[in-house]
Amino acid sequence: MTRVLVAGSRVRSERSDAETRPLVAALAARGLDAADAPWDDDSAGWADADLVVVRTTWDYTERRDDFLAWAAKVDAATTLVNPLAVLTWNSHKRYLVELAEAGVPTVPTTLLEHGTAVPGDLGRGPVVVKPAVSAGGRGTFLGHPEDLRGTVGDLLGVGDVLVQPAVESIGRDGEVSLIRLGERWSHAVRKVPAAGGFLVHEKHGGRLEDHTPTTREVEVAEAALARAPGDVAAARVDLVRVDGEPVVMELELIEPELFLRRTADAPDRLADALLARLP
Repeated sequence: MTRVLVAGSRVRSERSDAETRPLVAALAARGLDAADAPWDDDSAGWADADLVVVRTTWDYTERRDDFLAWAAKVDAATTLVNPLAVLTWNSHKRYLVELAEAGVPTVPTTLLEHGTAVPGDLGRGPVVVKPAVSAGGRGTFLGHPEDLRGTVGDLLGVGDVLVQPAVESIGRDGEVSLIRLGERWSHAVRKVPAAGGFLVHEKHGGRLEDHTPTTREVEVAEAALARAPGDVAAARVDLVRVDGEPVVMELELIEPELFLRRTADAPDRLADALLARLP
């Protein structure tokens, strides 16, 4: 029997279970031996699986080197989804600079290298600073450049840092996430921050709404996804509005929350997309 292992984290939650359990059930319904395990559980038998699917590895940003070393071993032994080249590229937000250089509409992003001095000019208005390896708003700060110089210095002592102009529309319009499963766009949500906030994640008080993407939003999402260094079975593209136009805030190709609970047949779509990647 074909064996599929779904990689997650040791710390589970209602949100992670909502992403993992429906997928494992959909794979099992297709006659596969499907199970989930923490990515750093060496007893899971990753090399013996016919397919390893990276899903809710939501702690990888705290141990990126370990995670990529694990992914490289899995990739050398079996089929890994999404592919190792994609995981490596997408795990550092340098990709945002590369998307912009390729002409993809993207939130303007300046990358500061680990260990360098804080630049004299961090921006003219409110800015957002964050680690270049992070997720879920961890280590993200909003403020005036002069007030954040010390914060930027602290972050540079740990790793690379991103500086972006604050996107004013987030407080009003939120952030839109387009989810692609296999070869088609499946569904989309709008993430709206809590009143007075700027972080849209649910753990920071944000709320979700169903969303119907515009033609232009799909075009921008397609352009971003086309720059990935490999084929993907699942993706999420986060967009915000700058001067009324959609631009990429994040391209999530490793462990995005796909909001499977928002669409009844989404787990089946994802399962079918993964089956198509079996050797």
